[in-house]
Amino acid sequence: MSKRMFGAVAVLAAACLAIVLSGATPALAGLGQPTDGELGLQLSASPIMDEITTLFNVVNIVITVIVLFVLGLMVWVMFRFNEKSNPTPSRTTHNTFLEVAWTIVPILILVGISIPSFHLLFNQYTFPKADVTIKATGNAWFWEHEYVDDKVTVTSNMVNDEDILRAKLGDDAFDKKYGSLDGAALHNALYQDSLPVWAEDKKLRRLAVDQEIAVPVNKVVIVLITSNDVIHSWTIPSFGVKQQAVPGRTAAVWFKATKVGSYFGQCSVLCGKLHSGMPIAVRVVEQPVYDAWMAALKAKDRKKAQQILDADTASRVVIQQSVAQAQ
Repeated sequence: MSKRMFGAVAVLAAACLAIVLSGATPALAGLGQPTDGELGLQLSASPIMDEITTLFNVVNIVITVIVLFVLGLMVWVMFRFNEKSNPTPSRTTHNTFLEVAWTIVPILILVGISIPSFHLLFNQYTFPKADVTIKATGNAWFWEHEYVDDKVTVTSNMVNDEDILRAKLGDDAFDKKYGSLDGAALHNALYQDSLPVWAEDKKLRRLAVDQEIAVPVNKVVIVLITSNDVIHSWTIPSFGVKQQAVPGRTAAVWFKATKVGSYFGQCSVLCGKLHSGMPIAVRVVEQPVYDAWMAALKAKDRKKAQQILDADTASRVVIQQSVAQAQ
């Protein structure tokens, strides 16, 4: 028994060592987007996500303490009560104190965890007065976002490798270079050639969309979620929101973004062939930028609307770089 246990521990330790030596080190989660080797939740940008993060951390601490306690008991039992150390085993069958303790203590732990859990659920489903109301509709396979009060709809399709290369090279040069390829050869060529373009444009592959939506910072946004065909899921991790989009039903979530920036999510329910092609991109901006963006949309100038968001991001990057250099 003890040999098998120590063998399992040795294998686990060897696996962990191999991961470390291979350079696959974990990284802290980013804000608004995934990070290579990510460990933990994405950084919070809303009050609800603050609570989710706190509960996540508390539960993980409880789990870690329990695991270490049980592991310590197992190791102690293996050494203290093996056949060599304990040739005459005890015939004790009951211990009132232990039986009461291992019944009461787990109950107290669960009650302790339930208090912040119920508080979080209450806040998630207690909707404040909306400053902005958006109706998000899932389609196979893209998202439509209707700003209910402003009667404006933004359709978001994923930008793929072909799109970004066509924008870089032009249609004629693209067709000349890749027109003779098809299938896996075309896919591999587009993937390899697009990687430096993604980096140059500072866009996230598989998460960038042709038309982003925007919300004002520190304002309550209520999102009404439904679907036109199959079940999808509207998810933004840094906001702490995730809601199924079910055909024939309208559900709702709310968030209040507290940090300016770009935030990305994806459809989180396997919805079909292009399930991985339904990203969500939300730009959190100051109120004047949001007003200018909305005015451009109402004037049906979507190109200008995107330019307003891009210019705001560029100006913030310059400011951040200046501050970093000054420090």
